[in-house]
Amino acid sequence: MTSAPVVDPAPDTTTVATSPVTVQRIGGRIGAVVSGVRLGGDLEPAVVAAVRAAALEHKVIFFRGQDHLDGESHEAFGRLLGSPVAHPTVPSADGRYALGIDSDHGGRANQWHTDVTFVPAYPAFSILRVVTVPPYGGNTLWSNTAAAYAELPEPLRTLADGLRAIHSNDYDYAAVRPDARPEAFAKYREVFTSTKFRTEHPVVRVHPETGERVLLLGNFVQRIAGLTGRDSRALIDLFQSHIERPENTVRWQWRTGDVAIWDNRATQHYGVDDSGTHDRKLRRVTVDGDVPIGTDGRPSVLISPDTVPAPAFGIPSGASTAD
Repeated sequence: MTSAPVVDPAPDTTTVATSPVTVQRIGGRIGAVVSGVRLGGDLEPAVVAAVRAAALEHKVIFFRGQDHLDGESHEAFGRLLGSPVAHPTVPSADGRYALGIDSDHGGRANQWHTDVTFVPAYPAFSILRVVTVPPYGGNTLWSNTAAAYAELPEPLRTLADGLRAIHSNDYDYAAVRPDARPEAFAKYREVFTSTKFRTEHPVVRVHPETGERVLLLGNFVQRIAGLTGRDSRALIDLFQSHIERPENTVRWQWRTGDVAIWDNRATQHYGVDDSGTHDRKLRRVTVDGDVPIGTDGRPSVLISPDTVPAPAFGIPSGASTAD
């Protein structure tokens, strides 16, 4: 399931016309390093367009040497990609949009997931900035869910196209993380599920910008709609195993000053919990997304609560993309 840590970009290099942006591919199916960009809210439109295009093509892109970035400029850059949106239940680290992913607060997400799929219009892009890097470990892996779908044998693609799944933030946390510290359990139960969401998504969504078909699964999936027990779990595990194939993944070894941007509609990611008791702190700003549409034209549906409530700051998920 894992691949070797990425240290230096591969030589496959593309220079984007009319901008200083250079994109260096680092994986056969996912991942690129972008240089020639100083992230912030004052980028030229051509540079923003090049960054967005790189994220859509390579699914996750990495920037080195962004030590200048702080909370304000991090958010300002996010606005160039769309409307920032706070996590639906977890309070931000800055009182605005930045989610704190901190090892000392249970923020070791060693599970494959797409961000916030328990609401219908989950984020389109996630922008992750390093604050503290542990002396070892703490890498993050990403997987290309479009490539995972494309590699499926035709009978499995046909099956996946017709399935829908129930996603929730009220999942069996203890089963996923049996070694988690008691305070992590407390945070999950008291904060993460302060509002319990259930949303029905298509297992395959059509990407609104690229037109690709992507698998929409991850750790927030409770079950396949219409199935229970072993049948549901067998299908989830079958399709998820293609997402986790090493050929569809890239692994990033964080350095101080690093930033990662990923297309949250076409990826899953996994933060590896292997840095012991050392601090690992990151800040994530997400950009609002739209409601997924399945291959049959049916949209995702919020089951509960009746509406997505506004977070402590800003708009509720999906508000900026609603018709």
